[in-house]
Amino acid sequence: MKAVMVGSLLMLAALAGCGRDDEGAGPAERVGKAIDQAGSKVSNSVQDELVKVDRATEAARDKVKDATRDASRGLDRATDHVGKQVERVGEKMQKN
Repeated sequence: MKAVMVGSLLMLAALAGCGRDDEGAGPAERVGKAIDQAGSKVSNSVQDELVKVDRATEAARDKVKDATRDASRGLDRATDHVGKQVERVGEKMQKN
């Protein structure tokens, strides 16, 4: 008899947990909604991080372009300097 009462109480408790909330949503609907909300939050977070990565990538690309341009200018200056030195050496050799 006690086993039947305990079983009945457990059944009632289980059924009470399966009731609908104030909006009429059952447990499966509430879980589904929570999963959808969590998925949406993760998706938004990933999108935000991708935007940050895109910005950082663009900034890095700009820095590489600037560094390449500066290196090219430096190489041009060095080439001009070496050319002038070679000319001077050549002139000295012709004089001697």
